[in-house]
Amino acid sequence: MLIKDWMATTILTVDANTSVMRATRTMKENNIRRLPVLSHGKLAGIITDRDLKDASPSSKTEIDLHEMYYLLSEMKVKDVMTADPVNLRDDDTLEKAAMVMLNLKISGLMIVDKDENLVGLLSESDVLRGFIHATGIQDGAYQYVIDMSDAGGAVSRLIDLLRQEDARVLSILTSFEDAAAGRKRVSVRVVPSNNNIEQINSTLAEMSSEYDIISQGLDDLSSLPKKK
Repeated sequence: MLIKDWMATTILTVDANTSVMRATRTMKENNIRRLPVLSHGKLAGIITDRDLKDASPSSKTEIDLHEMYYLLSEMKVKDVMTADPVNLRDDDTLEKAAMVMLNLKISGLMIVDKDENLVGLLSESDVLRGFIHATGIQDGAYQYVIDMSDAGGAVSRLIDLLRQEDARVLSILTSFEDAAAGRKRVSVRVVPSNNNIEQINSTLAEMSSEYDIISQGLDDLSSLPKKK
């Protein structure tokens, strides 16, 4: 999966010479927490609501309100922004973006093209949307989590077996960290063409010497939790 297929392309930006007061107003009016900063059309930095709060004079200071507004109107975004923000290319993978965000403990990335032009923003929510789409859970797919040998061909034989039962394979995810040495854990989501899930279960049970089913089932998406 490529970042360019999941990033947001409608981007609000500010120029490096924009006043802090105007940047603050832009964030509040659009209910956003960060703004990419451009200089001569190129990505130069990023400014967040935290940066703006830190830059604002404390209410405990002895300057009056008019003086505070004057300072904020004179202060420029370039004076308080984070320069050279972390960014990736639009043709990088969504998986790479997830690793960068996790390792750096950040919730968003600036996305540039090959000419270093800002072309998008990628958030945690965008990464999650891509992951959900890739698994096929939203299509009502039945999931099997199976431990098997990590020898070559083990997954191919499983897929062949599922296809023989007229099951449409939507996704395959593999992990070695969750399984014992010499084995791997494979999560497969399928859609039975004839609602013959019991026949598939029976066929897999006959292969218990090769495939150890850890869990199986259909996710109930009818009553997902909602914010209170």
